[in-house]
Amino acid sequence: MSSQLKRVLLIAEWFFTILFSIEYFVRIYISRKPHKYIFSFWGIIDFVAILPSYISLFFFGYQYLLIVRIVRMLRVFRVLRMVRFSSEAQTLLTALRASMYKIGIFFFAVICIVVILGTLMYVVEGPENGFISIFQGIYWAIITITTVGYGDIVPTTVLGKVISSVSMMIGYAILAVPTGIVTVEMSRSVNNSNTCSHCGFGNSPVANYCNHCGTQLNTEKSE
Repeated sequence: MSSQLKRVLLIAEWFFTILFSIEYFVRIYISRKPHKYIFSFWGIIDFVAILPSYISLFFFGYQYLLIVRIVRMLRVFRVLRMVRFSSEAQTLLTALRASMYKIGIFFFAVICIVVILGTLMYVVEGPENGFISIFQGIYWAIITITTVGYGDIVPTTVLGKVISSVSMMIGYAILAVPTGIVTVEMSRSVNNSNTCSHCGFGNSPVANYCNHCGTQLNTEKSE
């Protein structure tokens, strides 16, 4: 690495260190309870992110701790908090909550089918054909039913191939079930939503004001 490039990287390093330091102290200053921010997860991460640069001035080698700044990228996940401001996302979440019980029963049935097929294939094929245990058979059943098909373990007997064919057909039928359950619940959520009389926007059933134009909803209930 050339000395000029090292100098550029050093300048960039201290630029971001000073920038992060200013951000850290500003956050402490504007916080209503500074100690809560300082000892919070993100407060500790912000502090550890700037600490190695200053320590490296006195102790050589500590600058390699700067790798902890990668953790700061987790802040990107805060974008997920914007979901609550989207009526479409609320409709999807409502549908998922309503269908959770049905999907749970469905997955329990799928687990039973996978265990039965895996055990059956273990008995039919045996260790000599790669099915060294029931768990290996269950693994085969999962990748077959989900239509993944890695090909690392395959049946070789005629009966095993028949069972494999049946498993594939079951897999195609199973894939459509969760989609249908969620679709039905989404349709119910849309039908039960509060439609704004002003702009026609479909809002959440518990919304008091339209998310699009701000018009008050459920005026009859509020009266």
